[in-house]
Amino acid sequence: MAPSTLAITPGLRRKLGEWLQEDLGRGDLSAPALRGQAGVAHWLAKANGVFCGGVLLKPLLSELVGPAGHQVELQLLVCDGAPIAAGDRLLELSGPAEMLVAMERTALNLAMRLSGIATETAALVMELEGSGVLLADTRKTTPGLRELEKYAVRCGGGVNHRMGLDDAAMLKENHLAWAGGVSAAIKAVRAEAPWPSRVIVEAETAEEARAAVASGADGVLLDEFTPAELIGLVPQLRSEAKARLSGSPVVLEASGIQPADLRAYAATGIDLISTSAPMTRSSWLDLSMRFTPVGR
Repeated sequence: MAPSTLAITPGLRRKLGEWLQEDLGRGDLSAPALRGQAGVAHWLAKANGVFCGGVLLKPLLSELVGPAGHQVELQLLVCDGAPIAAGDRLLELSGPAEMLVAMERTALNLAMRLSGIATETAALVMELEGSGVLLADTRKTTPGLRELEKYAVRCGGGVNHRMGLDDAAMLKENHLAWAGGVSAAIKAVRAEAPWPSRVIVEAETAEEARAAVASGADGVLLDEFTPAELIGLVPQLRSEAKARLSGSPVVLEASGIQPADLRAYAATGIDLISTSAPMTRSSWLDLSMRFTPVGR
């Protein structure tokens, strides 16, 4: 799998600086014991999984020490998205001991959280191997961490659904009720959204799904349908999409499922499965940082 990429934007740098400051407060009270000392540190995996978070080390160090960031040398031994085993060395750092300790907790916390998400995603993606069905995330992310958590999903082999409400219009139960139905809701959105915008309808019944296709939805999210229900419904929706005036295909997505049922859903002919499991059910992957004082 090709490694995923993460843009280190000014906004992300600002967050990294704030997270470092949260831990440092008015200054590390243990720093005098380290001042003037140099050290070498390495990250060690304490469990099997998929690594994610190495890409954050350089910007974290830059936010910690500013222009003097060259004082710490970083060597990544494992790329984000790579499988790792307990005992593997992931990266090496060398420089002033005071700086290595100052960034340790923030960097490890982020990497353990993201590696846990990547690991859980990879396990789910493995269940879908060979089916052609994609695994997508949801907007159930930790506030402030969405960009990073969705990056971790990509590192685990998944794909990203909407980053936010401005990516696509997803019409759910309340939208449909307030607008007066599927057709009216789609018509209202199409009237104001830029023409490239996609409209997705979350359908809770077969009737809603058919109405969404007939009304020109770009995608239909089939919520909490069983595999048995979808086996008959999916071909019907495909046929109805071909017959509509636009002739454009419709993306069919299953959601509200149990991860244990992934294979059964993949066999129904849907295009993708969206799940919050990588965010809400994953555990942090255990990583640690080990130090060796220079000259000892």
